[in-house]
Amino acid sequence: MTDTLLLVGRTHTRDVARIHADRLRSRGVADRVSVATYDDTPAELAPDTTGTVYVVPMTAAPDRDTTRAIPGAIPNARHCEPVGTSPAVARAIARRADTALPAAPDVSLALVAFGDSAGNGSRRTTEQQAGRLRETTAYGEVTTAYMLQNPAVECLRYNLSGERAVVVPFFIAASEETEQAIPEKLELDRGGLVYADPLGTHEAVTDAIEAELAKARAIGSGTAAVSPVATDGRGRW
Repeated sequence: MTDTLLLVGRTHTRDVARIHADRLRSRGVADRVSVATYDDTPAELAPDTTGTVYVVPMTAAPDRDTTRAIPGAIPNARHCEPVGTSPAVARAIARRADTALPAAPDVSLALVAFGDSAGNGSRRTTEQQAGRLRETTAYGEVTTAYMLQNPAVECLRYNLSGERAVVVPFFIAASEETEQAIPEKLELDRGGLVYADPLGTHEAVTDAIEAELAKARAIGSGTAAVSPVATDGRGRW
C-alpha cells in the first residue's frame, strides 16, 4: 500500500507548493507527493486518497480551513499542522528579512500576518515565530502586526523603535494581501520601510513540510489509533 504526502492550499499557493513537492519527491519522503488547491472552500477538493495520506496545509497558521474544512473534505487522511507553525520556518523568515535588510542592532524586523477574525491561531503562531527570531537573529527588535487585529498594520511604522526596519509578510505565497493590501496599509511609497518577500519557495519551508510528515508518522507508529490533525495550536480542531 502506498503512502501519499498531500500539500493542500488555496489556489494562489499552487506554484509554490509544486516546487516544494518536486523537492520532496527528490528526497524520497513518500511514495507519492501531490498538490491539491481550492478557490473558496476545501469542499472543492477531490484528491486521490488511496493508501495512507498525510495532509500538510500550505498556510502560515491554523484557521477554520485547516481545523475543520480540510479534515472534513479529506476525512480518511492524517492531518498535520499548517507548515507555518514549524520551527524550521523561522529560518525562512530570517533569510527573507536578511536578504532585504541585513540584521543589526539598530534594525527592526516586523512580521505582518493576516490575523484572526475568530480565534487566535494566527496570532499565536506569529508570536511564536517572532519569539524564535528574537532568540536566533541579531535584529535589535522583532515585532508583529496584523491585518485583522491590533497592533494593526496601518500603525506599524509608528511603533518601530529601530532606525531602519524590514517587514516580512508571514504568508506562504504571494497573494493579493502581500502584493497590494499590506503595501498600501504600510504606505510603502512613503519610504522608510524595506519590504521583503513572503516565505515562498525557501528551502526551509520544504524542510518544515518534511518535519510535519515525520511528526505525523511518529505519532501514527506510536499509537495506531491516533491520527494527527491540524489544530488551533492548543490541540483542538
